[in-house]
Amino acid sequence: MDDPSLTVRAPVGLSALSLRGLVKSFGGKPAVNGISLEVPAGSFYGLVGPNGAGKTTTLSMATGLLRPDAGTAAVLGVDVWANPLAAKQILGVLPDGVRLFDRLTGEQLLNYSGLLRGLDRDTVAQRARDLLTAFDLAADARTLVVDYSAGMTKKIALAASLVHAPKVLVLDEPFESVDPISAASIRAILTDFVHSGGTVVVSSHVMDLVQRMCDHVAVVARGEILAAGTVDEVRGGASLEDRFVELVGGPGRTEGLSWLHT
Repeated sequence: MDDPSLTVRAPVGLSALSLRGLVKSFGGKPAVNGISLEVPAGSFYGLVGPNGAGKTTTLSMATGLLRPDAGTAAVLGVDVWANPLAAKQILGVLPDGVRLFDRLTGEQLLNYSGLLRGLDRDTVAQRARDLLTAFDLAADARTLVVDYSAGMTKKIALAASLVHAPKVLVLDEPFESVDPISAASIRAILTDFVHSGGTVVVSSHVMDLVQRMCDHVAVVARGEILAAGTVDEVRGGASLEDRFVELVGGPGRTEGLSWLHT
């Protein structure tokens, strides 16, 4: 992707994503309990936690997909809920379990996404071609998205989140159900995006992947931040996985499964 508009720079000292006191409950049960987090501009930030920790709920509130019960979220200083149009112009989002217009071809989906963002037809057509090539989807540009594999679907969804040249990417489980080749392609594109001045926030269950890919990380459990900072600060000399288990809690008891031993 050589489009110069993808080279993005944030004002020095401004957080790419600022979450303050986010709260959300469902049926009286708290899912997020006062999460506050500052994501430095230009960082590759990992959000890790067990299932049900509140990661998806937090990212949904941070990107304007789910209204918080309390608290605020801002992207590069723009309040997501007070000024949603301005915030979404600089934000690219890949939600968990994303539903696409899968009766469009990959090329049509990217063009449609760009036009929805206000791009002119010539610009969006060129960017769609660039993205299809970068994600190794050019040969399948005219294939219906419904016929894509899981990895291809994830890549076309990520491409759609990039077509308007955002400054901040928020990706919920972008590597789930993705084969190693597709995962390597996605990692390379995201790393280039960060090196060009963008910011990536990614949630993942794979500690080794986060440790190798991210420079900052936050550990979430029970709707709260247990630790946050650079990867080295959070892991404290141990592996990120060991530190995660220490913070969240070790594995359950297995003594009662002696009947499985042969």
